[in-house]
Amino acid sequence: MVLIAVGSYFFYISTLPPVLDEGFLYGNGHVEGTEVNISAEVSGRVLVSNLLEGSTVAKDSLLVELDTSEQTAILAVVSAQRTAREYEQKHIIEQLQTWQDNLATAERDLVRYTALRKRGIVTVQKLDQITLVRTEALGRVRALKAQLEQAKANTMVAAKSVELQQIEVDKSKIYTPMDATILAKSIELGELATSERLIAVLVDMQDLELKAYLPEAVIGKIKLNAPAKVRVSAFSDRYFDARVKRVDQRAQFTPRDINMPEERVRMVFGVVLALDNVEGFLKPGMPADAWVRWDDNKDWPQTLVVPH
Repeated sequence: MVLIAVGSYFFYISTLPPVLDEGFLYGNGHVEGTEVNISAEVSGRVLVSNLLEGSTVAKDSLLVELDTSEQTAILAVVSAQRTAREYEQKHIIEQLQTWQDNLATAERDLVRYTALRKRGIVTVQKLDQITLVRTEALGRVRALKAQLEQAKANTMVAAKSVELQQIEVDKSKIYTPMDATILAKSIELGELATSERLIAVLVDMQDLELKAYLPEAVIGKIKLNAPAKVRVSAFSDRYFDARVKRVDQRAQFTPRDINMPEERVRMVFGVVLALDNVEGFLKPGMPADAWVRWDDNKDWPQTLVVPH
């Protein structure tokens, strides 16, 4: 009888659901990453593609280069227009310098001949001739100054056109904005890229998060930067380090795809964990279990259980 009782007791114990150690909280969710959608700013067919799903790329690496023959042709036209405007401006400057010299000479002559006329040495006709030369030079200088201002404006417009068109040409080369992993690509060599078409999706695998949900009743125990452990089914024999990054400010109803150990729990808080993914094993979308240690005096158990 005693043996039967003892056996029954141990059988009963073995059927009890696992209990989480005091000092720890459990939650579950999915690994998430900040995805960056890459698309072209100009249209063109893909000439060069370095897109390989799953590969890592460094910031400012070339992802895709598009055919820019049309944009390059326009750039050649506006560059020629700028050159013409610059030549026109240079020619006006040279003319202005010549007529400014002529004006200076005419003004000196006018002063000298005016004095000579007062002494009766030169005729009125000669003085009128000198005055007319000075008037013509002054008119030419004023006209050329106005032309120069217009030429400068034209040159600036032409230079701006070149600058803007060069930007359009440069947009044909698409670079990665950060160190990242190519999560997906959606274009091949020779295909037409447009601003409406997705080219690739990037994600920073070193900046992954897990949003777990914990019951409203225990959320007061969670502190920022509290240590945590995460486990995914693909690597069920190991735990990944994590820390509490932020806690939602408001409770919400339990999401449908989240399983709570206590079925009666209806209101939960989202707790975001920053994941240590140096080896790159974790991937966005992976379902994961998470344990947060809220009691610093507790050591991590060798095996963490999922309460039921």
